[in-house]
Order: sequence, then structure tokens, then C-alpha cells
Amino acid sequence: MNAYQKHLPVLERARQACAERHCWSPYPEMPGKYPDAEQAQAAGLRAFEAHRGTEGRPERFAFDQPGQIGWLGQEVSPYTQRSLNIVYPQADLDALFDSAEAAIDRWAQVSIEARLGTLMEVLDVIYREHLFEITHAVMHTAGQSYNMAYAGSGVNALDRGIEALVYAEHAMRAVAPQARWERSFGSAQITLDKTYRLVPRGVAVCFTCASFPTWNAWPSMLASLATGNAVIVKPHPATVLPMAISVRVFRRVLAEAGFDPNLVTLAVDSVSDPIGKRLVKHPKTAIVDFTGSVQFGQWVEENAHPALAYTETAGSNTVVLESADDLDAALRSLATTLCMFSAQMCTSPQNIYLPRQGVRTPQGLVSAREVGERLAQAVAALGSEPKKAAMILAAIQSPQTLALLQELRAQGAQAGRVLLEPAPYPHPQFPDARTSTPLMLQLSTAQRALYAGERFGPVSFVIECDSAQDALAQATGDVREFGGLTAFLYSTDESFIAQAEQAYARAGAQLTINLTGAMPLNFAAAYSDYHVTGLNRAGNASLTHLAFVSGRFCIAQSRRPARQPASI
Repeated sequence: MNAYQKHLPVLERARQACAERHCWSPYPEMPGKYPDAEQAQAAGLRAFEAHRGTEGRPERFAFDQPGQIGWLGQEVSPYTQRSLNIVYPQADLDALFDSAEAAIDRWAQVSIEARLGTLMEVLDVIYREHLFEITHAVMHTAGQSYNMAYAGSGVNALDRGIEALVYAEHAMRAVAPQARWERSFGSAQITLDKTYRLVPRGVAVCFTCASFPTWNAWPSMLASLATGNAVIVKPHPATVLPMAISVRVFRRVLAEAGFDPNLVTLAVDSVSDPIGKRLVKHPKTAIVDFTGSVQFGQWVEENAHPALAYTETAGSNTVVLESADDLDAALRSLATTLCMFSAQMCTSPQNIYLPRQGVRTPQGLVSAREVGERLAQAVAALGSEPKKAAMILAAIQSPQTLALLQELRAQGAQAGRVLLEPAPYPHPQFPDARTSTPLMLQLSTAQRALYAGERFGPVSFVIECDSAQDALAQATGDVREFGGLTAFLYSTDESFIAQAEQAYARAGAQLTINLTGAMPLNFAAAYSDYHVTGLNRAGNASLTHLAFVSGRFCIAQSRRPARQPASI
């Protein structure tokens, strides 16, 4: 049985899920449901610890890739605030591009099934042998909680990878490999045999972000590889380890399948000496996948040409609170989502708009002031219990985020009202963890300069508007001006809901309406939810639809007079 046949049952189920947009995954959603969970988790922890060196004696994360010129590494755990003491091979960029380009020809010439089978095997090996190792690596670089690192950066990222393969296969199989074409030209009958070849664009560069390194990277890598390209992975200097483990697996599986492992390589850099612009502008760069800051993402979009750029950055994700049947339930759901991973997610809500006269409920109007206070109380309750806070808030990835909170707190106290003061919470497992409860400010639209654009980290703004219509206009204005991936609406007025659906669709944000309960408002389900619309400044690429993969290959054809069948 070849690799494609081995993994075909999962691919077939994934195709069905993508077509029907229903809930499905081949992976267990919780760590405890993983096969032989206790042993697997212990082995994963040991594997993670084995990567780490000691002070003054960093451990080398070695794998054989071309052009090595040194060693680099500067990761610091947000949980211990100590160096991981790991260094990675620093490579000459021209050598990486040359080796990647040389690896493409044979990879591109094999069948679609051969590529898909090999890449499904990569995902299977990550799941079976490295999932908990990567879980700990994400925890101690990005700062996610253990459960989120397993679910969001582990199995859900694997799901998104399979999803990308489904769409890649769909796009490639839409092209007929050959055809016989006949037409009369005057008295002559012309018969041609035509061959259509799928030709990869070349070398893709995949940038990964600091807070969610695998979630966008795996589907981007798989989309490029499935369509015949090679990939150079450029991890954020703060979160190299999850991607180094991933690259090592890709290279190993490719080599075992008889392909050149240089189809996937790693390009590391440092904060003081970044290589991002050199990678984007390299003459052999054909595709750029970027996840990260708005500023560099916009630079990529403006400067990547002639390479194709697929970007996801961030934006001002908004909430409109117009009315609610159960205001407390709505506020609890908002509070959980505001706290999730300390709002270090591209889908975290930030700007909460409501009418100045208050929010309508069955019990009557609730003033804007009271709504802000009740929301702050719900958020404070989540941060008041260390065990709960550790699971929900987790850790702060960068010290810069704490500095931003203090700056915004001072500005907010002058411009409006501080609803909730940020403060460290004591992590029950890691006493030195970099933590903070959220900052919440109540403002009016006159203080727009303070909340305009993304403010990365656990900060939100309750903003009083002239009316519900003004609240919707302000919110969708944020999306159009600064970008926005997600949006949230609470209203009992069906006409207002219809108006908001249209307004947010035009602005290009994915809208969630009147959701309460256990599910985080910003949860994005693989095979069902589209992530990013590509309609505003938050990014031009969506996980996942055909446009995410179809541009990664082109079609070259040849044609010749048909060979007549032999005479009998």
C-alpha cells in the first residue's frame, strides 16, 4: 500500500467535511483523549527537555541542510523567563534557495497522489511522534497554555493542514492532463493532441508568527508543497523550536519517501539582524506566506512582486452590543474571549461599541456605564483564580506587551475611565511566569486615537456611541480603515442583525451573532469556518479556499498533430 492509499480514508472524510462544512476531525480534541495519553505526554515532555541546553552550553538543534554558516538562538520561555539555551543552524540564503530550486524538478514531476501521500505522512508523523513535543515547544516560546498549545497549535493546525491539501488536490484535479481537440478549417480537419502540465511557481518563503507559529505555517507549507513548490521556513526569532521540529519531520519523511529533503529548509535570524526583507526580495522567491505584524505584512504586500504574497496580519476586531435577551450570558462569553490567551490572537475582540443610552434587555435599558462595569467584573472573575487564569489567560509572549499595557493604562486614565486595572496573576506551576490580567478602558468616540488600530495584548475598550446605528458605523469603520478578521454582534432586532450582516460582509470581517455558552466566540473550526476574508487590511489570504492554493501553480501546455491509430 502506498502512502496515498494509506491516508485516503482520512482525505476522503476531509473532502466531505470541506464540501458540507460540518464538524469533523481525525484527531482527539483534548490531550487526555490521545491514545496512551499518559505515556505519550511524558514522552513529549522528555523530547522537549532534551532540546534544551544549559547556561553557557547551548544545545545545538542540528539537521543536515546546506549552506550552514553559524548558529543562532535567543528564545526565552514566557513561563520561566529564562533562555531555552537552544541554537539552530544559520544558513547562507543563496545556498538555501539554490538547493530548494534544485529539489523542485523531480518533486513536481511525480503524481499528485505521490505528493499528497507523502505530505499526509508528514502530518501523521507529527501527530504520532511529535505532537506533545511541539505542544511544550509552543508553550515555552509562544506562552500558550498547555491545552491551547495542544488544541490550537497542535491538532487544529493539523486539521488546517489537511484542509489545505484537500483544496490543493481539488485545484490540481480541475486541470485535465490531456485532451484531443478537433476542428475544421475550411476543407481541412485539424486534430491535435494537447498535454497540460501543472508547473510550480518555485521557491516559497513561509514566515511564522510569534504567538501562533504552527497554525498558519503548516497549511501554508502544505499548500506550496502539494502544488510542487519548495519551502524555506522563516520562523520568528522568539518561537523557532516548534518550526525547527516541524522542518526536521518534513525533511525526514521526504527523504524516506525518496525525495530531496531540501524541499523544506529553515532560515533563522535574530531580532538585531533580521533577514525578512532579503528573503522577500530574493530573485528566486516565487511565493511569500506571511503571518505577523501589520506593518511588515503591508510591506510584504507592497514589495513582494513579482512573487505572490499571501498575508494574514491583524486588525481591530469589534463588538457591537445593541440588545440581548440574556445580557449576563453575553457578557460572560465576551469576557472569556477577551481573556483567551491574553488576547494574543488575531481573532481576539478589542473595541466594544454600544449606544450611550444603554443596551436593551427584557428588563429594560442597562446603561453603558453599568454594561462596562459588569463586563469588567466578568473579566476580573476569570483572572482572580490562578488555576483558571493559567488555563485561559496563559502567559504574555513578549515583555513589550506589558509595556504597552502600562502606556495605555496611563493614557486611558486621562482620556476616560479605567474599568479594570492590569496586574500579574500568580501562575500555579510557574512562579516566574510573565502574566497579566486584562486592562479595560471605557471611552467615547472622541478618544478614537487611543483605540484606533490593533493594540496587541490583553486590552479592550468599551466605547460609547450616539446610537446603535452609530455603534455599527464606528465598528465597521474600524474594519475598513484598520482591517479586521472577526466581529461580534448582540442584538434581538432582526432588521438590525440583517443590516449588520451586510455591513460587516462589505467590510470583510467574519461575523458571529448572539453566541453564548462554552465555545469561545473566536474559535475557528477547520473544514467549516473561513479564516480571513481577504477583503480588508487584516490579510489577503483565507484559510482555506481555492484561491489559497490555485495561484501556487501555473499551467503549461504542449500540442501536436494527433497520431493516427495504426492501420489494421
